[in-house]
Amino acid sequence: MDVPTAANILGTLGAVCWSIQLIPQIVINYRRHNATGLQPTMMMLWAWAGVPLGVYNIVEDFNVALRIQPQILIVLSLVTWIQCYYYEKHWTVYRSLALVIPVMCLMGGVQVGLIFALRHAKERDLEWPMILMAVLAAALLAAGVGSHYVDIYLHRTVRGISFIFVAIDALGDVFSLISIVFQPKLDILGMVIYATEFVLWSGIFACGAYYNLFPWLKSKYGKQSDSSRSDVLQDGGAVTASANTTSVALHDFPSSTSVFRTASAESEVHRQRSVSSRVMGVAHTPSRVA
Repeated sequence: MDVPTAANILGTLGAVCWSIQLIPQIVINYRRHNATGLQPTMMMLWAWAGVPLGVYNIVEDFNVALRIQPQILIVLSLVTWIQCYYYEKHWTVYRSLALVIPVMCLMGGVQVGLIFALRHAKERDLEWPMILMAVLAAALLAAGVGSHYVDIYLHRTVRGISFIFVAIDALGDVFSLISIVFQPKLDILGMVIYATEFVLWSGIFACGAYYNLFPWLKSKYGKQSDSSRSDVLQDGGAVTASANTTSVALHDFPSSTSVFRTASAESEVHRQRSVSSRVMGVAHTPSRVA
């Protein structure tokens, strides 16, 4: 199906969605002056995913929007990545730039070199290099999202992730995938790249429903006997705490102020705050005179 206008519009929407889901995180980090809870590994994986994705989209002559999209992913992912070191490791601006600029140039150089090499391979009817690029792009994108699955498995909850921005990211995958359908030639590998990440984000939504939404609905609308209510109250309001936890995870938890923070990272944040509170409490305790 060859509809260039539709392919460009959908590709542009996909690129915009991928931009929207990272720019707010960068702005939030800047306003908070910290990147607490973010995983720099995830950002770096997404940045490197943009290299084989850019090579594939350019060599396969995808529409302009899909060619630019990986470059946006690389730049925004690297900016978010270096913010983790600038704010959390207290690096100077010069040290941060001295690291991120060479890395960005390296990625650009690798991508340009691969584009020329794979175009030459394509002229010789070699298919495996393009298959390799597609596999690498899908694997790196999946690895970035996969870190959340590890966190969900360990904590049996989905917290700290903005479901709004996850939906935007997934929508970007959908727009990009459909954009490929309107290309002159239907590219199955290209569709697999975007479909892989979309399926993984869908799994995050399913986990959120299973671990957060369903228990919250059950605790809110489920019928409980008076005796069980009193037992729960005697145990310290466990039901209330459970309802609040899941409710916050869906609404007021850092998902409303952060995009890709994780439950394990949030646990570490609360632990550090608890330690800091105890230290401050000890510091303010008046000494006794014997």
